[in-house]
Amino acid sequence: MKRYFDDVLLGSIELFCFAAELGSFTAAATAAGVTPAAVSRSIARLEERLGVRLFVRTTRQIRLTDGGRLYFEQCRQALSQLTDAERQVTGGQAKPAGALRISAPTPYAHYRLLPLLGEFRRRYPEVTLDIHVSNRNIDFADEGYDLAIRGRSPADSNLIARKLEDAELVLVAAPAYLKRAGKPKKLEDLQNHECVQFDLPSTGKRIPWPFMVDGAQVDVPTGGGLCCSEDVLGIVTLARAGAGLVQTYRFIVEQDLARGDLVELLPQHGGTSRPFILLYPHARHLSLRVRTFVDFLIEKLPRS
Repeated sequence: MKRYFDDVLLGSIELFCFAAELGSFTAAATAAGVTPAAVSRSIARLEERLGVRLFVRTTRQIRLTDGGRLYFEQCRQALSQLTDAERQVTGGQAKPAGALRISAPTPYAHYRLLPLLGEFRRRYPEVTLDIHVSNRNIDFADEGYDLAIRGRSPADSNLIARKLEDAELVLVAAPAYLKRAGKPKKLEDLQNHECVQFDLPSTGKRIPWPFMVDGAQVDVPTGGGLCCSEDVLGIVTLARAGAGLVQTYRFIVEQDLARGDLVELLPQHGGTSRPFILLYPHARHLSLRVRTFVDFLIEKLPRS
């Protein structure tokens, strides 16, 4: 087997990752117990080897170039895997450690994921969590994510897709809106109401409203002069303010319904749902902290 990396180069990669994480050669030097000049020389060696500039340097700060960012994410994952391998062969696999980068859409993050993370950190204090809350689709390889939660399975065969739950949908409105506009009694009445819309970030198209009709799910056309994009929680805020009807996840509005701040509508056509799916690389690429986090979510989240 040909040798590609010597001890000096591996040390340079570690110092590069310190500098990228901390945003400073001085901070990286302090963390590693070396001088800032040693960090600077290590980065220079890497840039010469790669033929790529890794940092943009000014008198006040450093920041990764596009190539540097890609190199950092790959190196970070590689070093994490080496650390996990060492723990496993030395019997340390019972204590997951290191950084986890997770992407989750806004509704699931705020109402399902984020409330659990305090308990996870108490159980596994050596694991740090970087949570990306957005409905934007992410790229695992290029952006360095360990896990993502999304509303559909990916086309990427290199990812495992594990359903977390089928989240029930519910049609709601505020009492103030219903007092002003009346309560719909059948699906056909929706065309006479202000139905707040949401544009799906991945396609730019409006999300259809599914309902159950004679035991089958059908998409019912709706319309209105209010539309949100990017953050689906915006439509719920509009509903609470009496702006119109909204179809959303029951877990978002269950407390509003219990207090009477929102009213459930057309329950005879309820029972539809949308899935939330956990995505992560195949098992042969998994670190201990990823496996631990996956098991934790499956344990804590509602069963479908």
